[in-house]
Amino acid sequence: MSSSPTMRAISQDIFGAPEVLHLTEKARPEPLPTEVQVRVHAAGVNPVDWKTREGGGMAGLLGEPPFVLGWDVSGVVTQVGFGVHTLEVGDEVYGMPWFPRQAGAYAEYVTAPSRQFALKPKTVDHDRAAAVPLAALTAWQSLVDAARVEPGQRVLIHAAAGGVGHFAVQIAKHLGARVIGTARAAKHDWLRSLGADELIDYTAVRFEDAVGDVDVVIDLVGDEHDATSTRSLKTLRPGGIIVAVPSGVSPELVDAAHAQGLRASAFLVEPDGPALTRIAGLIDEDIVKVEVEDVLPLADAAEAHRRGESGRTRGKLVLRVAS
Repeated sequence: MSSSPTMRAISQDIFGAPEVLHLTEKARPEPLPTEVQVRVHAAGVNPVDWKTREGGGMAGLLGEPPFVLGWDVSGVVTQVGFGVHTLEVGDEVYGMPWFPRQAGAYAEYVTAPSRQFALKPKTVDHDRAAAVPLAALTAWQSLVDAARVEPGQRVLIHAAAGGVGHFAVQIAKHLGARVIGTARAAKHDWLRSLGADELIDYTAVRFEDAVGDVDVVIDLVGDEHDATSTRSLKTLRPGGIIVAVPSGVSPELVDAAHAQGLRASAFLVEPDGPALTRIAGLIDEDIVKVEVEDVLPLADAAEAHRRGESGRTRGKLVLRVAS
């Protein structure tokens, strides 16, 4: 391991298109008390990354550039600060540190509170582990904490083939739900293999005409695209709930839900070491599978963003950081 006080990182000096991302050298962060330093082996790429790069997403919390994007981390603990008792140097860990504040995962090292990490799943490598935290925690927290899914309930998941969606399908099935997903027809067989019971090709039919009597909608698309959240209310049974992930819940959506005897919940994922430990167990037991479409080198972060923004990826894109 190099003793250099600097590290490679992907930064940006202005908001804009993927081309604003560039490789640079930055000071290596040192852990404060209760924190660990992690040598990043791989970093997951998520929609919030490219939205923030453009000036949306979490840009309001990160402030003006320059900053380093990325929240998904898989790597090895290289230092522990005073007061850390849960991790040791050499532990292989994964996590979603600091979200929604800057974590700087597109870099060779990160530091964060030790309890925002968990031991990574043993049965997957760092590339695949890095694809898990933000997406799987979003799926877990929206299903378990926000919607409180129970066995036998009908759960509709929009964008079921995406990074969050493919985890949501598997976790909802694990919770005992009947899982309905929206996705292009080409991805239906794969989603069935993950546990989806019913699938709707949203390009061929209006989903609200194809499904009803749903207890829970996990909306990973939002009203910004073809009024997906508002249209989803038509699929819910009385007392049902929609958890709107990407764009939140507008006052209009709340009012429309209440008028129909429904509930609408906004959602924002948060760091959750204990949940990551449970998710790692599900992965190691082969109950949850991790889909990675491609792994690109750190220097190709701009290309990863371009591909992610196409909206056609299956599962996740990952940046390999360790050489």
